[in-house]
Amino acid sequence: MKGIVSICCFFSLLVLALAAVGLGARGIPPVLAVGTPDPLLPLLDKPLSPLSLKVGHLTDPHGPRPPSVELPPGHALHRPAPSIQNHVTKSAYTVACDIGQQEEEVEDVLSNILRDRSHIDETLRLASEENAAENYHAAIQKLRKIYHAAIKPMEQAYKYNELRAHEISDGEITSKPMVLFLGPWSVGKSSMINYLLGLKDSPYQLYTGAEPTTSEFTVIMHGEKTRSIEGIVMAADSSRSFSPLEKFGQSFLEKLIGIEMPHKLLERVTFVDTPGIIENRKQQERGYPFNDVCQWFIDRADLIFVTFDPTKLDVGLELEMLFRQLKGRESQIRIILNKADNLATQDLMRVYGALFWSLAPLINVTEPPRVYVSSFWPYDYAPDTSRELFKREEISLLEDLNQVIENRMENKIAFIRQHAIRVRIHALLVDRYVQTFKDKMSYFSDPDLVFKEIVDDPDKFFIFKSILAKTNVSKFDLPNREAYQDFFGVNPIGSFKSLSAQCSYSSGCLLDKIEKAITSELPGLLSSINPGKTPPGLSSCEATGCGDKPKNRYRKN
Repeated sequence: MKGIVSICCFFSLLVLALAAVGLGARGIPPVLAVGTPDPLLPLLDKPLSPLSLKVGHLTDPHGPRPPSVELPPGHALHRPAPSIQNHVTKSAYTVACDIGQQEEEVEDVLSNILRDRSHIDETLRLASEENAAENYHAAIQKLRKIYHAAIKPMEQAYKYNELRAHEISDGEITSKPMVLFLGPWSVGKSSMINYLLGLKDSPYQLYTGAEPTTSEFTVIMHGEKTRSIEGIVMAADSSRSFSPLEKFGQSFLEKLIGIEMPHKLLERVTFVDTPGIIENRKQQERGYPFNDVCQWFIDRADLIFVTFDPTKLDVGLELEMLFRQLKGRESQIRIILNKADNLATQDLMRVYGALFWSLAPLINVTEPPRVYVSSFWPYDYAPDTSRELFKREEISLLEDLNQVIENRMENKIAFIRQHAIRVRIHALLVDRYVQTFKDKMSYFSDPDLVFKEIVDDPDKFFIFKSILAKTNVSKFDLPNREAYQDFFGVNPIGSFKSLSAQCSYSSGCLLDKIEKAITSELPGLLSSINPGKTPPGLSSCEATGCGDKPKNRYRKN
C-alpha cells in the first residue's frame, strides 16, 4: 500500500513539475495547494501585452505574479492529475487564441503602414505570357550566330579588341538589360531595389541604414534558387558577362557580390547596386580603381539611376568625376530625388531648384534630364504630403524601366550592329595603312622609317580622307589618329593582311560577311521581332557606309 501511495505521489509531483515548466514560459511560477482556489486559470486567461510581442517568443515581464499560498500543517503538495490537465489544456487554448488575435492585429497594423505594390506588377507587366520570353531567347540565339559568323572573324583578323579594349562575349550578348544605381551614400539606392523586388524582411534584402552601408558592387540577378555568389566565382564563369572584371584585380573581386533569386522582374532585368560616393574619401583608400570600375558598368548599362536625397545635394570631386564618365550617355540617365515625403511642399520646391543648380555645370545638354521626385521604399508616404504627385512620379519611373525591358532585344541588335560598323571601319583603316606601306616601300627603303612616317602623319598619305571618300563613312565615326600610333606600336604592320587576302573559295571574304550582317541580316532580325516595322534606310549603303569591296581572288568571275 505504501508503494502505491509513493507511486501516486511521484506522478503527482511529475505532473506539477511539467505544468510549472509550461507556465514558466510566461514567467509565472505557480504555487498550488490542496483546498485552495486555483490561481492559474484567471492569470492564464489574462490577455498578453502587445508590447511584449517579439519575433519567435512571447513574454510578459511586467505582468502580475500569482500570490503564493501557504500550506496548512499536514497538507501535501499534490492535486489530482485530471484537474491539472483540464486547467492547463484550457489555459494553453486561451494563450493560443491570444497569440492568433495579436498576430492578426500586427498584420493589420503592418498593412496600414506598408505601401501597396500592385501598381509595380501592373506597370512592368510581370504577368505577361511566356511566349514573349521564348521569342526573345530565339532571337538572342540568332543574334549570337550572326556575331560569331560575320563579325568576330573580322575582329580577330585585325585585332579590334586591342584598339577599343571592349571584347563582346557570349555572356554579354545573352545578358539581360542592366540597371545601374549611382549616387551619394545613404540616399536610398539599396532601399529602392528592396522596394522594387519586394525584399522587405526577406533574408536577402540589401542592408540599409543612415550610415554608409554598401561597400560592395552588388549584382542582383535571376536564378533558380536564392543564393549569394562571390565575385571571384562570377568573374571565372564564362557564361556570365562579368569575366572582363578580372582586370581590376583581386581586391576589387573581393568587393563584388552577386545575389541570385527567382523573381519575375529579374527574369527581364539585372540590378547593380554600387557603393555610395563619399566626398571626403580618397580614391586610393578603396583599394581598387573605383572610377574605372564605374566606367565599365556605365558602358554596359541600359538605364542609369543617379539618386539624391534632400540632405545630400552638394557636388564634390568624386561626383563630378562620375558625371564626366556619364558624358555621351545622357539619354540613359534618370535623376531621382528620393525621400521627398520628408519635406513640406514649399521646401521640396526649393530643394528641387537647388538640385538643378548643383547639376547644371555637370550636364551640358540642350534638353535638361528628367528628375523623378518621390520616396522609393516599402512604407507609406508621410502624412500631409503630395502623395498623388509622388505616386504619379513613381509610375512614370516604372514606365521608363518597362520601356527598357520591352526594347531590350531592339537595343541589343542596335548595339551589335553599331559594334559591327566600328569593326568594319577599323578593318578598312588597317587595310589602308597596309596598302600605303606597300606602295611606299622600295628595294632600298628602310621599312621602319617608312612606316613611322606613315603613322606619324597619316593625313600626308590621305589615309583617313580616302576612307571617307570611298566608303561613305561619317567622319564622326572615325577613331583618333593617335590611337593608331599606339595600336601599331604594339602590333607590327607585317602581322596584318590586306582585305583582298582575307578571302577564301568556300566562305568568301570577311568584308562581304560583315557588310551583309550590317545591311541585311541584323535589320532582318529586327524586323522579325517587330512585324510590320521595317527600319527605314538600314539596307542602303548610304546609311551603313558600304563602299568598295575587295575582289575574291579564289572565286571565278
